[in-house]
Amino acid sequence: MKQIINSPKAPAPVGPYNQAILAGNTLFVSGQIPIDPANGQLINDSIESATRQVLNNIGNILEHAGFSFDHVVKCSVFVTDMNHFAKINAVYAEFFKEENAPARELVQVGALPKFVDIEISAIAVK
Repeated sequence: MKQIINSPKAPAPVGPYNQAILAGNTLFVSGQIPIDPANGQLINDSIESATRQVLNNIGNILEHAGFSFDHVVKCSVFVTDMNHFAKINAVYAEFFKEENAPARELVQVGALPKFVDIEISAIAVK
C-alpha cells in the first residue's frame, strides 16, 4: 500500500508525480530542485544556495511524512558541473553528519529540469 506525500512547505511537482511516496516504512522522495516554495522562484545565484534550498525542500518533505534526515539511507545527486563537488559537499555536510551519512552518488548530467544546476532525490527508512 502506498501513501502519497505532498508538503505545502516544498515546491509543487512540475510534472505528473508527487513529492514523495510512503510505502510501508520506506519514504521515496522525488528529485527536488532549488525552488523556494514560498514564492516559486528558482534559487540559482550560487551552487551553495541552490544546494541548501534543495536540501531544505527535502527536509520539509521528510518532516511532513514524519521522518528526518537521520532516516535517510540513500541520496542521488545530479549536477550540471562536477567542478561544484566540494561546494556541494560542504553544504551537504550541514544536513548529514559523517557518522550517519546515507549512501550516495553524485553524477554530472547534461541538463536538469528548469535548467537548474542541482537535483537531489532521497530514500528514507524508519
